[in-house]
Parts: sequence; C-alpha cells; structure tokens
Amino acid sequence: MIRDGQQVRFARPEKDSFQNILTQRVRAYFTDNNISNKANFRMFLKTIGMLALYFVPFALMLSLNGGAGLVLGCYFLMGIGMSGIGMGVMHDAIHGAYHKNPVVNQIIGSTIYLISGNAATWRIQHNILHHTFTNIEGLDEDMETAGLIRLHPSQEWKPMHRYQKWYAPFVYGLLTLNWVVAKDFKQLVKYYKRGGGNNLRKIRNEWIILIVTKAVYYALFIVLPLLFTSVAWYWILLGFTLMHFTASVVLSYVFQLAHMVEGVENMPMPDDGKVEEEWMEHQLMTTANFARKNKLISWFVGGLNFQVEHHLFPNICHIHYPAIAKIVKNTATEFNLPYREYRKFSEALKAHTDYLLRMGERPVQPLTATT
Repeated sequence: MIRDGQQVRFARPEKDSFQNILTQRVRAYFTDNNISNKANFRMFLKTIGMLALYFVPFALMLSLNGGAGLVLGCYFLMGIGMSGIGMGVMHDAIHGAYHKNPVVNQIIGSTIYLISGNAATWRIQHNILHHTFTNIEGLDEDMETAGLIRLHPSQEWKPMHRYQKWYAPFVYGLLTLNWVVAKDFKQLVKYYKRGGGNNLRKIRNEWIILIVTKAVYYALFIVLPLLFTSVAWYWILLGFTLMHFTASVVLSYVFQLAHMVEGVENMPMPDDGKVEEEWMEHQLMTTANFARKNKLISWFVGGLNFQVEHHLFPNICHIHYPAIAKIVKNTATEFNLPYREYRKFSEALKAHTDYLLRMGERPVQPLTATT
C-alpha cells in the first residue's frame, strides 16, 4: 500500500514463524477432516433465513396494507434482517469465503446492493484497507468518523468528545444512511483518483452500477411502500430511517467490539513505512473476540465475534471459525502472542464504552521548556 508517496509494508515471515506454522495447521485441519473451508449446508440454510428475515416483513408490509404501526414494525424487522445479511451472507461472499466458484461469490456478494451498499467501494475500504492495515491511523478508514467520534490517540481532540460515550450510538446509527446518501459516491471518486483512474472503462462501469443499484434500491424500499400502502409518506420515510438506524447500530457495534476496545492496540502511521510485526502478528495485536461460546450471537453476527480468526483467514467461511479458533489460540500461546477475547458480549460492550471514555478525555499536553 502506498500512502502519500510512502509504501507501507509488514515484516516478512520467516520459515518457522507464527504466520507460516498457523497457516499450515489450519490447512491441515481441513485436509485431515476432508472438508471444504467454504460454505456448507448449514450456511446455505442460514442464507435463506437471513434473506427471509429481510424480505418477509417487506412482503407483509406491502400486502397487508396495515397502519403506521405495521409499517414501522416491518421496517424494524427489516433492519435486523439487513444487518444479518451484511454480516452473515454478503460479508463472506465478498471475501471469497462463501464458495470456491468466484461467480457464486459475486452473485451472493451482490446482496450488498439490497442493503444499500456498493461492492466495489466495500472491497477497497474493508477487504484491502481495513483487513491489511487494521487499526493503523491514516490507512484503516474504519476509524474515520469525520471528527464526530475520536477513535485513535492521534486524532484531533474536540471538547464534544468528552460526551462521545453517550452520543456514540446515535452516530453509529447513521452508518448505512450515509452509504445510501453520500459515502459510496465520495469513495468511488476518491479510490479511483488514488489508484484506478487509468482505467476509464472500469470507472464508467462502476459508476453505472452505482447509480443503477441506488435507483433500484430507492424504488424498492421507498417508492413501492408509497404505492402499495395507505399510510402517509412521512411514515414511510420514518420507517425507512428506522430500518437503517437499526441495522447501523447493530453493524457498528459488532465491528467496534472487535477493534475499538480496551486491550487492543492502535498504531500510528510508521515513520519509515515499515511495520515491525509480520501481518498475522499485527492482526492478533489489533483484534479481539467476544462471546465465542454464545451460539445465538455467533449465528446472527456471521461469526464476527470470532474476529481474530476472521482477520487471520478472511477467505474461510465463518461457519468454520469455532473449529479453527482452538488451533489459532493454541498456536498464539505457543509463540507467546496475544489472543484477546471477552467472554461475554456485555464485557466487550463495557470495554468499548471504556475506550470511548478514555479517547474522549482531553490529551495531556507535553510540557515545554522555558528560558
């Protein structure tokens, strides 16, 4: 990755390094058990369930033609389904972890358009920047909040950050609404200026995809309810906003509990462009698991509570994370490397809240010498 003319790179793993040994052991697990590291039958059933959680309430809203309460209730359930699709279906597919056939991954990954996102910008921000340069300020764009929330020690402190512990949920609730209105458009411009501006055909195609999918999305989830329900237009807009707020809060907290918690390291941009650790070691230092033994949470969040395993092996379907977690944890212990986890969701939530509180404190200014 090149940023401001400087190439950022990790230490090269040695032959018997943690990275190589762990990779060999995880591969051996799938080979010895004669199983694929992609989706299985349980994953296919889960995909159907998540899509149903999104579209069944939508169908009921259009067909029953109830009052405002039904509309708002259906939009709320759609927000739950929307987050479930994002975490447990689309996420695996765009990582190439759903199926060995890239075409299948592309088709399943296209569900991102149904939840207001864009595949091209997601791949760059999430797959490349976040997964490669996790918690490195200036490279990992998941830490950027336009100054509304302070998530890294090197970010500018503002007096309002003293209260970010309290207002953070409302900012988090804007995540997917920002996708719908502005973020995907801004990112497409930025990313192609940065590295893809020499391919005019690709730029044109991505703009066509972005504009068409946004138009279809608005037509499906705003125009159709306006046409097929008898409630006033403002109830539709309120329900649409409620859907996005619900999905955004769920998505934001799941991702924040993995990286923005006490005990997890945040790093500045390396001065010389060199990160001292090899890439997998860096992932262990900047990532945490939570509620690994809670089967309901694991099912709903798409294994993202096994965030350590996901960051180490993003091309493996999340359905396998509980099995390989034992291998990862034992190997990390063997190499005297951290394996950070919070046993309960509530513990991780407190760790994130404590982190927001600490980042919201006014930084201590260094003393200057006087003459």
